[in-house]
This record gives sequence, C-alpha cells and structure tokens, in this order.
Amino acid sequence: MSAALPHQEPGSAPTGSPDARPEDVVTGFWLWAVALPLMVTGYVTASLNAPDPAPSWIVLTSTAVVAVNLTAVVITLLVLLREGYRWARTLLTGGGAASVVYAVTGVLGYEGPDAAAVVLAITSIVGSVLIAGGIYLLHRKDAGEFFTR
Repeated sequence: MSAALPHQEPGSAPTGSPDARPEDVVTGFWLWAVALPLMVTGYVTASLNAPDPAPSWIVLTSTAVVAVNLTAVVITLLVLLREGYRWARTLLTGGGAASVVYAVTGVLGYEGPDAAAVVLAITSIVGSVLIAGGIYLLHRKDAGEFFTR
C-alpha cells in the first residue's frame, strides 16, 4: 500500500497520474446528474398536463416507459463517462443538444395549465443551462485528454 499525498484521501489517484479524473469531468458529471431529474420532471409534467381533456392510460404508460428508459440510458452513459469512455461523452453531447432543443420548443409551444407551464419552464430552463454547462466542461482540453477509451 502506497502512502497518499497529504492533501489526498488514501486510495485516490495522485493528481498527476493518468487515472486522475479532471475537475471538469467531475463537475460536468454532476451538472448532468442534477439536470436529469429536472428534465424528466418537465417531460412528465408536460405530458400529463397536455391540453387534451384527460390523458388515457396509453399516454400515461408510454410516458412512464419513455421516462424510465431515457433515465436509465443517461445514468448508464454518465457512469461510463466517469470511467473515461469518449463515445459516452459523444452520445451525451448529441442527446443533450437534442434535449435542449426539445425543451426550448416545448416551453415556447406549451398550451396547458398555468401551473404546469411554470413547472415546465423552470425545469426546462434550469435543466438546459446545466446540460449546456456540462457539455462545455466535458469538451475542455483537460477533460478531452481524460477520454481515452
């Protein structure tokens, strides 16, 4: 067992080693982790409060299936991202850009109840900003050098 540097926890990789995870990757991961429940909340709110009279069981079921599956895929990609997989970063970047576009068009074109519109606007705007920040951080130089798989 090697001795850890005074400013590091035992078992963590030294800062200069190739296994050290850059702060940009850690921060980008957490931005995505916070954005995920916000974006799912906005999606579910918009789906359940559509201007239609009452959502049918098919709409409710499909909304739940899509939300659970997308959440599982994003969580899996985030775990792989932390391990240094470049393709996970690529998929998250593409999906994140599509999510931001979807959220903006959803907010601008929403015609449901006012309370649902406020929830959708807050979750979509904050989630989109967090995703954009995560994408930016994951493509900075230090983070780019970390993704080698």
